[in-house]
Amino acid sequence: MELIRKYFPTLTDTQLSQFEQLSVLYQDWNLKINVVSRKDIEELYLRHVLHSLGIAKVQAFKSDSRILDVGTGGGFPGIPLAILFPEVHFHLVDSIGKKIKVVREVSDALQLDNVQITNDRVETINDRYDFIVSRAVAQMETFVRWVKDNVAKKSNHDLKNGILYLKGGDLTEELAPFPKATIYPLTDFFEEDFFQTKSVVHLPLKFKP
Repeated sequence: MELIRKYFPTLTDTQLSQFEQLSVLYQDWNLKINVVSRKDIEELYLRHVLHSLGIAKVQAFKSDSRILDVGTGGGFPGIPLAILFPEVHFHLVDSIGKKIKVVREVSDALQLDNVQITNDRVETINDRYDFIVSRAVAQMETFVRWVKDNVAKKSNHDLKNGILYLKGGDLTEELAPFPKATIYPLTDFFEEDFFQTKSVVHLPLKFKP
């Protein structure tokens, strides 16, 4: 929790309480359904919560904007972002039922009324969103194919509507087909060694009627 307070010092008491509850909730659920590795559960706030919130350092979401989290797994990055932006609508999608069960239980426990949860493949989602977020569930080319029809027409943020993708390692080859992609190293925002190879990739996508 010290990490969250360090980089997000203006959180409300409600938000602090919700972030604090994440540790107990995920440790409890991880005993029943393995959604986070044992090594990672011990460093939940560094490897999952703060990592997820890296997206917020690149783009703060405006009230009433709509965010789609594809392949949310145990709820990352969607759950931490939903806590941080209570006035923003988040739609968390994953095709694996047992992971979605955990997401539902965590969301209910935290009373996150700005979260919608769907157990299905993203290709079945017909809605439009300001941004599509994810944590490296596929190569960018595949991911774009999945979500290219889910981008809203009107951009309301500093960054144009599209993808905000948490990725690691050398992205030169993967992003070569996408000259409009911008890489934001997380070391620009966080000083911990864990973030040395981590980035947020922004890829604007055009609205397709």
